[in-house]
Amino acid sequence: MIASRYKAPLLSVLLLLSLLGIWEALTPAVKSAEDMTEYELLMGGASEEARVPPPSAIIVKAFEELSNPVYDNGPNDKGIGIQIAYSLYRVLTGYLLAALLALPIGFLIGMSPLAYKTLDPFIQVLRPISPLAWMPLALFIIQDSEASAIFVIFICSIWPMLINTAFGVANVRKDWINVARTHELGNLRTALSVILPAAAPTILTGMRISIGIAWLVIVAAEMLVGGTGIGYYVWNEWNNLDLTSVIFSILVIGVVGMLLDALFARVQSAVQYQE
Repeated sequence: MIASRYKAPLLSVLLLLSLLGIWEALTPAVKSAEDMTEYELLMGGASEEARVPPPSAIIVKAFEELSNPVYDNGPNDKGIGIQIAYSLYRVLTGYLLAALLALPIGFLIGMSPLAYKTLDPFIQVLRPISPLAWMPLALFIIQDSEASAIFVIFICSIWPMLINTAFGVANVRKDWINVARTHELGNLRTALSVILPAAAPTILTGMRISIGIAWLVIVAAEMLVGGTGIGYYVWNEWNNLDLTSVIFSILVIGVVGMLLDALFARVQSAVQYQE
């Protein structure tokens, strides 16, 4: 009898294998080099009618890329590990800068109704703007593609953190704050020892949402600015008509995003509490 905790992972694996089997069966076999026309060889093995590669070809591509992920053969030929490292650097830099601004402002809004009423109109106007809409302005003002990409990550990361922080702080039980006042704790100590631990699960939820959005946005931003990064890698492989590499990179983006989310989920569970 299979233990209940193993049933879901087992079903997930069986579903994945079934989907891959159907995909493999429905995909035409890849031609060998001897069977390709001169045109197909010049186009990197692609026929005039583009075909989605089978899972077996993607697995082979994954093995090739992951066996040497940090090679560097020039500006347009870098390993997948280097591309991910560039993207993570931009994401984490913009994300941390956003946290430095969003968390204290969120605390201020959550603790002060006056601050909420003052800043809420600005938040409601700026929050719905697509982060990529800021890219042309950032490129014009900053005149640096790397810094512009980081700025876009900063913009897209700030709002979930700020709003969740304000919501978590504003909804801390008043009884706990009254107990702190009874013990004559100052505002700063009350914020750090009472409000912050109570609001931490909600704050971490906002931070978890922000890191997911940041990872989504960096792919699109790197497609626009080019140079390096996983987004540029996807776009460059598409320009090379290498659909196998495109699908492989899409899977890599998904796996990295899943790992980032799992990391924040661990941190979030560590600060959960039961009343």
